[in-house]
Parts: sequence; C-alpha cells; structure tokens
Amino acid sequence: MTRVHVVGTGLVGTSLGLALTRHGDDVTLEDAVPTHAALARDLGAGRLLGAQEEPEPDLVVVAVPPDVTAGCVVAALERFPDAGVTDVASVKGVVLAAVRAAGADLTRYCGGHPMAGRERAGAVSGRHDLFDGRAWVVTPSPETRVEVTALVTHVARSAGAAVRALAPDVHDRAVAAVSHVPQLASSLVAARLEVLDDEAVALAGQGLRDVTRIAASDPNLWTQILAGNAAAVREVLGGLAEDLGAVVGALAALEAGEDAPGARGAIAGAIAAGNAGHARIPGKHGAAPTAFETVRVLIPDRPGQLGRLFADIGEIGTNVEEFRLDHGLGQDFGVAEVDVVPAAAAALAEALGERGWRIHG
Repeated sequence: MTRVHVVGTGLVGTSLGLALTRHGDDVTLEDAVPTHAALARDLGAGRLLGAQEEPEPDLVVVAVPPDVTAGCVVAALERFPDAGVTDVASVKGVVLAAVRAAGADLTRYCGGHPMAGRERAGAVSGRHDLFDGRAWVVTPSPETRVEVTALVTHVARSAGAAVRALAPDVHDRAVAAVSHVPQLASSLVAARLEVLDDEAVALAGQGLRDVTRIAASDPNLWTQILAGNAAAVREVLGGLAEDLGAVVGALAALEAGEDAPGARGAIAGAIAAGNAGHARIPGKHGAAPTAFETVRVLIPDRPGQLGRLFADIGEIGTNVEEFRLDHGLGQDFGVAEVDVVPAAAAALAEALGERGWRIHG
C-alpha cells in the first residue's frame, strides 16, 4: 500500500484518488476549497487529511491549475520533508524552472503529466478509469533521485497508465505538436461555426464532430497551458501558418481563374502530407499503425439496436478495432462504422447482411 496525498480535487485529482483507492492505496485529499475536497471524499476518492498526527505520505501529487502548480510543489516539498512530490501539469519546463528558482529540494521532485482528460471539469466528472491505457509522462530533472522517479512511475501504473519518461523540454516540444496545437486548431475551426445560420450548421457531419470534439474545453485552463508552453506552441504554429498560407495562396490563384500552375499540386501536397502524418498515429494498444477496412451498417435510431449490432458481431466472431456512429441528417437512422482487419471485412458484411442488417455501400 502506498500513501498518496492529493492536493487539488478537480477532474484529475479526483480521478487519481478514485483509481488509487480501488487499487488499495491510502489516499488523502486536500483542496483550497474545502467543499471540493469533501465532495471528492464523498465520491470515494479518498479521505480528508485529518488534524491528528498521521504518517507522512510516500508521495504528494499536486493536481492544481498550471499557473499555481510550481508554488504548490514548493510548498509540498517544504511541508513534507521526507515525501516525494510530483505534479500533473501539462507543461513541465516552466514548472521545473520556477521550483529551481525557489531553491526547493529538486532531489525529491519528479514532474509528471497524465495524457488523459475530459471536456468536463470538477470532481463530479472524475472517473476511476480515466488513466486506463493512457500515457503518463514522467519528467525527472537531473537532480531527481532515482527512487523518487520509481515511486511516481509506480503510482502512475497503479492508476492504470502506461508510463513514458522524457526530459522536461522534450516533453514540452512533443505535447505542443500532439496536444496543444490540436486544441487550438479544433477551437479555431469550431469558432467559424458561430457566424453560420442554422441551416448551414444542420449540415454538420461526423467529420466536423471529430475535428471539433475538444473545442468544448475550458478556456481558462487552456490559456494557462498555452501561456506556459508558449515557445514550443509558437514554433509548431509557425510551420502550420506557412502551410496554411501556401494553401490560401493556391486557392486564391484558382479563384482568379488563372491557369495557376502548381496550385492544385500545393493543395494535393497538403492533403497527402496529412495522410502521412495521420499514418504515424499509434494504433490499437500503442502498436504500430494498422490499416483497417470499414464496414458501414445502417442502424435504426431505436433503443437496443446498437446492443443488438454488437451482439451479432460477437456471435460472428469478428474483433472490432475501432467504432464510430454518424447520424443521418433528419433521418431516424445512423451509420455505424465498424473498423476491422481487412481480411475480416467481407465476411463480416456478408454475415451481418444475413442477419437482416443493411450494409451501406
């Protein structure tokens, strides 16, 4: 059993408490707003730190907003002189620099970043399985003791995460490209919808939903994240702006009615580069990307139909790799997109057809 003290009982702190409590660890909770900590306790994330003498925790996890993370880390290192301390902020370099500038004991500090979250915040959104199969990056500094890094790694794995170790600056450059800029891109695309009339927005399909899914994120939190990783994000955005400028220039040439040599090539090149980048996204269980085939099934919008579809697929014996559901515009049905390995696609489509399902395409 590991004794873990969680400072901050929002989504991540509460979810961590729920996961570790189920694992059998002794979790204590603390929040600047006592009601938040009490709510997390009532949800089963741990117990409140008692006024009586208690053994010092093995690890303190600081799960507060990014702009106050460094101060809370310094305070935890001073308050618990024998405990390891980590945090869950999504930027690491700026936190480490502030903790070092404060003269704190860096030998007991190891940064961390669970790559998991939801669009909804607060303890009530906490989930014990939030970290299952998700990456949790640990970012020790040169001063961090090996046993502290090992402790943070152990706790992250106890919560269900897959641990990766990176230097803080390497982490910040990586998340700028795979997390921070995608958030900005999603928000900017979604912002274009605000000026459209209702008839236009009603045409939205699954592609738009996929691109804008994370646009509902908290503006205050993301302002702190982007400000804390400004240099790395700006660098990625600079390259993105160049690519976007080339596409805008090509479209302007085509709009002008010119022969526009190279314009179509520029557009095709941008799409092809996207194909190449998308192909690098890790596949199932973090394995190398795999090309799947999609079986599209028309599914009535009635209770029990989705369950029946999955039951039929299970009886057929086909393993589902990915699944998406797109609803038809103004129709009482949706299109279920079932991704399977190519060798299984034809047999699955045929077997589902025999069971009365309408196969799209």
